[in-house]
Amino acid sequence: MHGPTPRQPGVDPAAPPHDPWAERSAAPRDPRSVRLADALATHTPRDEREARSLAGILAALARLDRPFDEAAGPVHVTASALVLGPRGVLLHRHKRLGRWLQPGGHVDADEEPAAAARREATEETGIIIEGPVDGAPIIHVDVHPGGRGHTHLDVRYRFTAADVDPAPPPGESPEVAWFGWEEASAVADPGLATALIAVRPRAA
Repeated sequence: MHGPTPRQPGVDPAAPPHDPWAERSAAPRDPRSVRLADALATHTPRDEREARSLAGILAALARLDRPFDEAAGPVHVTASALVLGPRGVLLHRHKRLGRWLQPGGHVDADEEPAAAARREATEETGIIIEGPVDGAPIIHVDVHPGGRGHTHLDVRYRFTAADVDPAPPPGESPEVAWFGWEEASAVADPGLATALIAVRPRAA
């Protein structure tokens, strides 16, 4: 017959069980999480995939302490740019995935997602990307695998650029091109296809 369970020193048996998530939620939140969640609260998804992505991003922003930090965990926010110009939309062939995608990437420390999207687009295409980042509207969101076991919570913004040829620098994908709208739709994956619909001018 077993006796009573010995008490652990310093532990009150009447206290509730330790909840590490309570400590996590009490940690200071990145203020960018609050701003992004507020912006996403007014975003209307265009299809079921985007609706699932939106719900997933909002849940992650509420759960993760450092959702913009690639080093903090496998699930993090990324930002990308749908760059429009007189010739259509600017895409690059991703070096690892081999697919034509919009430029974008990870968000630097203390950088707003819209600023990251514009910076990455400039770095990857060699073209000066135009458009404000303060208050830039979100035009699409998508959650997808990002490689190395990561999940990217991608937030997408609309920018413009002049009618100039891309000049990607060394180290970036050498294949960057302007696509007409029908051409872009033909090479787009499902996540990009809906984003193209969101930014395509009505007369195009």
